[in-house]
Amino acid sequence: MTGKEAENGAAARLVAVILDAARPYDRLIIGGVAQYVNEHAAWSLYVEEDPLQKLPDLRHWHGQGIIANFDDRRVASAIRGLTIPIVAVGGGYGWYEPASGIPYIYTDNAAIGRLGAEHLLGCGFEALAFYGYPRTTTSGWSEERAAAFAAACAAVGRPCHVFTGRHATARRWEDLQRELKSWIDKLPKPVGLMACNDVRARHVLEACRALGLRVPHDVAVLGVDNDEMICDLTAPPLSSVDQSARRIGYEAAAALDRLMQAGAVAKRTAPQAPLQPLVIPPIGVIARTSTDTMATTDEAVLKTLQTLRSAPWKKPDIAGIADAVCVSRSTLENRFRSAIGRSIHDEFVRLRLAGVRRLIADTDLPLKSIAARAGFPSVQYMTTFLHRHTGLTPARLRAVERAHKLPST
Repeated sequence: MTGKEAENGAAARLVAVILDAARPYDRLIIGGVAQYVNEHAAWSLYVEEDPLQKLPDLRHWHGQGIIANFDDRRVASAIRGLTIPIVAVGGGYGWYEPASGIPYIYTDNAAIGRLGAEHLLGCGFEALAFYGYPRTTTSGWSEERAAAFAAACAAVGRPCHVFTGRHATARRWEDLQRELKSWIDKLPKPVGLMACNDVRARHVLEACRALGLRVPHDVAVLGVDNDEMICDLTAPPLSSVDQSARRIGYEAAAALDRLMQAGAVAKRTAPQAPLQPLVIPPIGVIARTSTDTMATTDEAVLKTLQTLRSAPWKKPDIAGIADAVCVSRSTLENRFRSAIGRSIHDEFVRLRLAGVRRLIADTDLPLKSIAARAGFPSVQYMTTFLHRHTGLTPARLRAVERAHKLPST
């Protein structure tokens, strides 16, 4: 056993984590659950590796709690009537019923779409595109991301091309690739393209390879999930939005722990007031080679972007940059906003946030050292900055990001 209760000799609670470990999103959630258990709880976890056998035999399994993905109709139907504490996760759609009284935790899909648009606009793309899933009962999350992405593009006067195709899986790979290649081939180039998740982004990368298109110079590709198994093995490595799936798992485990400790053995026969879902904001874009480009042809804007990217910790001397490119400060600001879709200061904040996040998540440097390197006068200033933009403290961000590295319980 692990966790504080185990140290005190308490008996382990039996908890079923009913998710599909073969899916990146679910796998990351499981990592967050594992982190919570290692830090706080003494649970014996049921996690079925075979996605076709996710459910325990509920006739003979005498557990105390369940965390389940309610995007699966069979799972939702099987456990909805149980009288033990349950916490639901998912993509925001599917078979969750608010009136059930079951807590529900999922990611902020609109924020994910906006983050993707901001990142690609920050690369200077005039043309943008989104590749999603065809409509199903559970794919509303893809539509939400597409709508937010398109709205962010429209807000700065950029065209956005949205495509879903007819095939939701790669079972008919040739047909999927045929229609995807036809769509990509007709897009204006260069184009910044966001896919609704990393799996869909991998399909785009393969279509670009078959068409002889250069990534990121002709087509910059951005995914969602930050599944390292996909992102680091694609050619080139895939940029991706970290939607904080591990935090979803952590928060789900914390919610279940509270229910079990409170003795919430759930007689759900009486009507209950609908619960507000807990929506977890994404952490940010993890930039890799697939979006490492600057598409604008405006030399003043290019010089400004190069200056910002070469010194992401240093507040930009906008007047100095303007003098260097022989334009007025107001002209530079206007041309930058027109090309990138945000102010020079906002782009500086975006790049600084991404850099701080990488140092916290990917190094063992003390927070004091990171704050100094990132140009903050103290850890407190850095904490305020990070919490304002991600909803997390530096310590929580580091813990959540490393959840997947912990051993299973």
